[in-house]
Formats: sequence, structure tokens, C-alpha cells
Amino acid sequence: MGDWMMQLEFLLKLALAGVCGAMIGYERKNRLKEAGIRTHMLVAIGSALMMIVSKYGFFDVLSPGRVELDPARVAAQIVSGIGFLGAGMIFIKKQSVSGLTTAAGIWATAGIGMAVGAGLYFSGIAATVLVFFVQVVLHRNFKWIKIPIAKQVILQTDDSSDSISLIQEKFLENHLEIIGLKAGRAADGLMEIELYVKFPPDYDASGLLNLFHGNPHIKSIEY
Repeated sequence: MGDWMMQLEFLLKLALAGVCGAMIGYERKNRLKEAGIRTHMLVAIGSALMMIVSKYGFFDVLSPGRVELDPARVAAQIVSGIGFLGAGMIFIKKQSVSGLTTAAGIWATAGIGMAVGAGLYFSGIAATVLVFFVQVVLHRNFKWIKIPIAKQVILQTDDSSDSISLIQEKFLENHLEIIGLKAGRAADGLMEIELYVKFPPDYDASGLLNLFHGNPHIKSIEY
């Protein structure tokens, strides 16, 4: 009877871990992110299962004074394994990085699964609520928090030797910081200048057009 009760407890731990993972994955799925409900559920359930195995799976080979095991060793490998999974969620395109929040959510989901698998139910549920709060509430645009944004700007100019210096001066005069610059030749023979510019959070894109209005060197602007 006692063994069945223990098995039932293990099942409830896996189910609870799956529910917690689904709650976090639901928010990610709604934002059309790379990892959704199924991924977060699998991470949470898998972490809880490995924690159960780490804590209870070796009772039959333990022998006081002869065979001793560290129950934290299996669980410690979860963190390393989740690191590889989280790295697959991060995409770097030129100087733009995406997927960091999803990767952090996967990592946190693994921790929640470990907590539930270890029997720390309150901690696991509380962490789920906190993670969900962070992902939903803090994702909103708080107007009182002024955070600059970096955007890509592509300019096509004529083949003038001072085009780049003139563009840099123009951005500097308007207190816009260039954090990256790449120049090349376009298919039509024009010079293509690819910029990564730090803009104020409330910057109007139309201001960029006005910035170079009337400049004969600028042929096109892509923002």
C-alpha cells in the first residue's frame, strides 16, 4: 500500500510540474515565440522526473556504510542540459539578439520542475506565478521607463567619398548614437550604408526622413 502511495505521489508531482510548465508556455505561445506549451511542459516534466530519479531511484542499491550516493548529482546535470536547449532558442542576427526571454523561461521552467520533483510544491507554484507575472506584466510598455532602442537603418547614397562622414555628422548633431556601421556596393552601383543606431524610446521614424530631407547624396532610406 505504501509503495502505491509513493507511486501516486510521483505521478502527482509530474502532473503538477506539467501544469506549471504549461502556464509559462501559454504566455510564450501567445506571443508566437519559438518554444510554446509543449516545450515548456516537457522541460518541466522531464526535470521533475530526473529529480525524482535522483532522489528516490537508487534506494535498492544503497547500503549503509558501503554504498552511498549523492542525490544532487543527477539533478545537477539538468542545469547543464537545459543550458544547451536554451542556447538553441537564442538567435543572433547581425547586432540584434532575440530569444533571450524564451531561453530564460526555459531555464526557469526547469528549475520549477526540479522544485516540484523534490517535493517543494509551494516554491514551485510560487516561482511559476512570479515567472508568469514577469513575462506578462513587465512585457508591457511602461511610459515612465525610458529605455533606448537600437534599430537598423539602411541608406543608399551616391559614390561620394565624404558620404559616410556627412551621415555620421548628421546623426551626431541630432544626438543619435551610431553603434555599428557597414558599407558596401549595391547592385545598382550606389553605395549602401548599413547602420545600427540607438534611438530614444519615443523617437518618431518620420524624424529620420526629415533628417536627410534635401540631401542630394541620399537616394533612399530604409528604417
